[in-house]
Amino acid sequence: MSRAIVVAWLMLVLGFTCEAWAGVTVRIERAGQRMHVEVDGAHYASWSISTARRGYITPPGTYSPYSLQRMHYSRRYDYTPMPHSIFFTGGYAIHGTSEVRKLGRPVSHGCVRLRPDHARALFRLVSQHGMGNTRIVVY
Repeated sequence: MSRAIVVAWLMLVLGFTCEAWAGVTVRIERAGQRMHVEVDGAHYASWSISTARRGYITPPGTYSPYSLQRMHYSRRYDYTPMPHSIFFTGGYAIHGTSEVRKLGRPVSHGCVRLRPDHARALFRLVSQHGMGNTRIVVY
């Protein structure tokens, strides 16, 4: 087998491609309580967020969103409004919050909270590019 075929096969098996990622990448930095958003590989925004407080977890990993809801009400937490929800695993979502003064600190039950205008902008980006073209990386 030629070397080029072996390299191509390894790239396919390991998931590497020669193309640049086209779409939305959302990087959630739990330690710094920041979200970094890229569109088609270019920086779009960096925002202050809130992730899980002590005793809860915002699960680390790489995800694609599976549901977009303009307004969701948490059945688990007293029907708390979750505007512009982007669900990415289990019941975990990125969504807007009215508690903007708490952003920058881990205070949630596991969801990723954003200012309402930032949540709206991200929701619009994911809607435009598609859930299949969106990566959410939590670290």
